[in-house]
Amino acid sequence: MARAIKHAALCLMLLPRFLLAAVMLWLLDFLCIRKKVLLKMGEKQDSPDDPKVCVSDSNKMFTLESLRAVWYGQKLDFLKSAHLGRTAPNTEVVLVQERRQRVVSQYADIADFLVVYIEEAHPSDGWVSSDAPYQIPKHRCLEDRLRAAQLMLTEMPGGNVVVDNMDNSSNAAYGAYFERLYIVRDEKVVYQGGRGPEGYRISELRNWLEQYRNDLVNSQTAVLHV
Repeated sequence: MARAIKHAALCLMLLPRFLLAAVMLWLLDFLCIRKKVLLKMGEKQDSPDDPKVCVSDSNKMFTLESLRAVWYGQKLDFLKSAHLGRTAPNTEVVLVQERRQRVVSQYADIADFLVVYIEEAHPSDGWVSSDAPYQIPKHRCLEDRLRAAQLMLTEMPGGNVVVDNMDNSSNAAYGAYFERLYIVRDEKVVYQGGRGPEGYRISELRNWLEQYRNDLVNSQTAVLHV
């Protein structure tokens, strides 16, 4: 009974935001509106580092699968345990492949970068996107997820890539669906990016790291985990 009440309360809290997102998806299926919205979003981008939100004309936005994905993402974001200034959840991940670290970023002297590959946002048997570079079905087992993550290694040679477990514990703890950036220092979350794709701001991450580097001048060197 208590669980049912908790679930009902969660639905009531998320419903207004979900309905707003559903209406937006419905409007985006009108190409004239879609083009205007994407144009305005592009004008608001302050940095070339931030990836543009691209949606092909052929992509349907308002579908049952898209509504399920939006509801799932909003629920994860609401229930996540990772919060700015609090201890970062130490969730289980699986190593994709042993690789020797090498400097792949201009911030490698102050930060360690880690990519956690979670469940597919646009699987080929779900909310399909023709803009996706690869058509990957939903992961049915850990081997499926590891196999898909190998594609990331080809795109990021030398990068540190791990995969979330099949309980999706990292995704749930960090509200990462569809994509998200975090900075963890001394086991605490010191930067929490917005939910992607629209909230995925590499420029914010860069600005934080630049400020951190400046603060390290004449102080003891520290290493971050990003």
